[in-house]
Amino acid sequence: MAKKQEHHGYAKTIALSFVLTSAVAGGVIYAMGSSSLFSEQFVQTFRPPVLDKALYDQKLNQLAHIVISTSTATTTPGLATSTAQVASSTPTLWPVKTVYPRVGALLPFNRIVAYYGNFYSKAMGALGEYEPDTMLSMLMAEVEKWKLADPTTPVIPALNYIAATAQGSAGEDGMYRLRMPDEHIQKAIDLANRVNGIVFLEVQIGLSTVAEEVAVLDKYLALPNVHLALDPEFAMKTKKRPGSVIGSMDASEINWALDHLSKIVQERNLPPKILIVHRFTEKMVTNYKSILPTPETQVIVVMDGWGTAELKERVYEHIITDEPVQFTGIKLFYKNDLKSPSTGLMPTSRVLKLMPSPSYIQYQ
Repeated sequence: MAKKQEHHGYAKTIALSFVLTSAVAGGVIYAMGSSSLFSEQFVQTFRPPVLDKALYDQKLNQLAHIVISTSTATTTPGLATSTAQVASSTPTLWPVKTVYPRVGALLPFNRIVAYYGNFYSKAMGALGEYEPDTMLSMLMAEVEKWKLADPTTPVIPALNYIAATAQGSAGEDGMYRLRMPDEHIQKAIDLANRVNGIVFLEVQIGLSTVAEEVAVLDKYLALPNVHLALDPEFAMKTKKRPGSVIGSMDASEINWALDHLSKIVQERNLPPKILIVHRFTEKMVTNYKSILPTPETQVIVVMDGWGTAELKERVYEHIITDEPVQFTGIKLFYKNDLKSPSTGLMPTSRVLKLMPSPSYIQYQ
């Protein structure tokens, strides 16, 4: 379909804003007998777990609403792709052909349901609006809804905590962003641990850079259940104040983050990290075709604008379906999605019919 023009009037609230470690093949020596410590020995060899590529492809097909035929397509070694064929001859953009991930990857085997926010603000989402026990109870209720909506896909609870928030004032260093204290980040991690969940640490870089803001989170990103999120809306290449115009990020910046996460995974022998990239206009992410997931990383592009279900579907098609990267997500707003003329949040059944079905659902 022809590209629509940027969706004007697509409002968005401007806020200031498991662990499966890879076993290494090796031996364990047991000493037996009392006369000599090593009088008898045996070596038990462990084989590292391997990725189930058939199941991986099957789940990708499921997300893309692929109808399996009896014929088999030729695949490229080392690339995740479908052995299925679409029922029609119409070319399809989904599933995306990318490298297979390391063992322990969360996607596409699971769906992630997340709450969003910052502990300093009640206006930025559930994390700051509600007391922790109430917030976690609400989150787990949403998790149960998604389990019922798609019983074939396990659901992982998550907290998307804004670790660096864009600001309306420059601050002492002129970067228009505020980094959160360590105790707040640790609080988010501790809360996620209470529900066996994962954490996304989000950065809104203002006039700073992805490299500068992500690097300060390395000690947390070294944890197996902590992942990363980037919000291009507040990446101000124009040097204008965040919130005055919509910002943008280029594929080169996103790839830097992917490479950085890959190094952490390799050095720590961790399962793959997930990188979330928020988007609700085409210009928010430039050169999307150049975004390169690695075996150590998985990319979710999240459509995070608010509005009626019909509008959300159109924007999702425009900047998610038509511009594929790897995995997809959508944000649902408890308040803004209810503004007239909307009649309510998108039901789970309607969300699942999006092309492709989102692997990440975020509530704000």
